Amino acid sequence: MDQMLNEEDVTRLLSHPDGETRIEIAGKIASQHQGLSSHERKVAEDIFRLMVRDAEVRVREALVRQLKDNPTVPHDVALALAHDVDDVSLPMLQSSEVLTDEDLVEIIHSQGAESKQVAVASRHTVSSCVADALVETGNEDAVATLVSNEGADLNESTLSHVVDRYGESESVGKSLVERKSLPVSIAERLLTQVSENLRHHLLARRDLSPEAVAAVMIQARELAVLGLSNSASEAAPLVDHLYQVGRLTPSIILRAISMGDMPFFEAALAELARIKVENCRTLIHDAGKRGFEALFDKAGLPRPFFAAMRAAVDVSSEMEYDGRPHDRERFSRRMIERILTQYGDLGVEFENDDLEYLLAKLNRLPASVMGQ
Repeated sequence: MDQMLNEEDVTRLLSHPDGETRIEIAGKIASQHQGLSSHERKVAEDIFRLMVRDAEVRVREALVRQLKDNPTVPHDVALALAHDVDDVSLPMLQSSEVLTDEDLVEIIHSQGAESKQVAVASRHTVSSCVADALVETGNEDAVATLVSNEGADLNESTLSHVVDRYGESESVGKSLVERKSLPVSIAERLLTQVSENLRHHLLARRDLSPEAVAAVMIQARELAVLGLSNSASEAAPLVDHLYQVGRLTPSIILRAISMGDMPFFEAALAELARIKVENCRTLIHDAGKRGFEALFDKAGLPRPFFAAMRAAVDVSSEMEYDGRPHDRERFSRRMIERILTQYGDLGVEFENDDLEYLLAKLNRLPASVMGQ
């Protein structure tokens, strides 16, 4: 079909202004728009302004199909189409670069804009201010779409608000978990929330005591959280977050070092002692071993944990992961054996060598076990 508007088209439009003719002409004019001279473009844009008020929805649909990706569309035309019925507005809201953040926020807050909110959330890029406006809507579908959109600028504060407001939503939670880049603080909160939901289910079981459920949940959550940290650069923000929310516990610190996670261990003690990680590292690995004890006390950790952490540090200096299967398990086994020896020298007996049992027992030991 000839896409150039000609005299015959004008005659047809004047003599037979039916819907089909207007649809065809709308498509032709819109497709030509970027290639017109300045005078021709002005005439075409005046026609657009008439067509956005056309009673025939299909005419406006034909217009938006050609204009949604056109960056030279007059702003008033783009805005009128964006406010139209869904069949017309949604393609414009999803694609048009002419619409400003202010336009999008205003449309997001307009009455009955649920489908429009989802369209905005799926744009190729979504600015932080538009993202914040979408989160405030309470539209679960729009927020799930937003979170799954890798082109959306979602900072840590926005994501935290998403977890606060939509934490119980399965669709939003799934989108959060699948997002490629997720701050460790948000990942930890999601893990904690999942753990809490699971705890409620476990508590409903009659064969498990509340104490047993609590122990299982602490183990599962701490192991999962430690899985978020694979390097020193990741350990520091994770430790800082755990400290801020009161979950940087002696058990997770001992669990980390028992798994050979020295970056987490160093960052954790530095955080608790309020010193630089570099200084903390020097004290931990002090050959005279007095440095570690001073650091331990400054960090305010429970004294019954001292011998265990001392043993873990000693083992870490003697044994490294070799990359072979089950190297983490071999490290943990060596560390637990050393812990049993340390506490045996102190006259404290353990009934088994399971790490969870040891952690539970350490939490119940009096400070006097260390001779204080």
